[in-house]
Amino acid sequence: MTVTLLGATEIRRLAAELDVTPTKKLGQNFVVDANTVRKIVHAARVQPGEHVVEVGPGLGSLTLAILEAGASVAAVEIDHRLAARLPQTAADHGVPAGMLTVVDADALRITELPGSPTVLVANLPYNVSVPVLLHFLENFDHLQRGVVMVQAEVAERIAAKPGSKIYGAPSVKAAWYGEWRLAGTVSRQVFWPVPNVDSLLVGFDRAEGERGPVEERRRTFAIVDAAFNQRRKMLRQALSGIFGSSAAASEILTAAGVAPTARGEDLTVDDYQRIAQHAGAVVKG
Repeated sequence: MTVTLLGATEIRRLAAELDVTPTKKLGQNFVVDANTVRKIVHAARVQPGEHVVEVGPGLGSLTLAILEAGASVAAVEIDHRLAARLPQTAADHGVPAGMLTVVDADALRITELPGSPTVLVANLPYNVSVPVLLHFLENFDHLQRGVVMVQAEVAERIAAKPGSKIYGAPSVKAAWYGEWRLAGTVSRQVFWPVPNVDSLLVGFDRAEGERGPVEERRRTFAIVDAAFNQRRKMLRQALSGIFGSSAAASEILTAAGVAPTARGEDLTVDDYQRIAQHAGAVVKG
């Protein structure tokens, strides 16, 4: 099987054929460099025979690179024109029948994926990258690892560790599901149109087993949101709203082994989970 990749000229021709103009609303910036899409696939450790889900395949640059690596792809695309054209593009570039399944849907709304893919690879629109990642990790426990390209600031925030200024709710929620790392840089010049922000690759490996039941996760995330909504305040104050008072918050925090005077950015996901466990039914996710 020899799969060929898209070049910049063909990408522009396809866009003109479909009357597609990349829009800021959908966060569309198409990758026009073959080396970059191969770099993403390599960072994701895609192996022949694996099943990959791609979110927002667009005109198919990254899709073809994943298929070139010998994996099959379920591609989730919200733009009906792009979703309808992608199978023909794949066929034109040497992709055998059955290797690509296109799901014409909003990635934030789907709850089932064909083939139970184990790897997530995507160039995610900047405006929905964190919600899409969390939605996929929550709903598809068969996803074991992945690499996504996102806005640099978003990638840094997701991979941030406790104690840093950029550590926040996305960092903790992502850590619920596994380990995250920065996995590579991407030049602005490989996109069409050229964005006014930098991009980075961020990768994850899902932890073995479930960290906790759904209700516990929801309670934990509610506490995380409350802590970072008022991140400058001590936790006993920041959590007083959901626990009823600062005294009640202090009691729960102390029972969980967390100093009431700590701030949200000081805590690990394990700390937040212990707080949720001690809070019990007080907090509803």
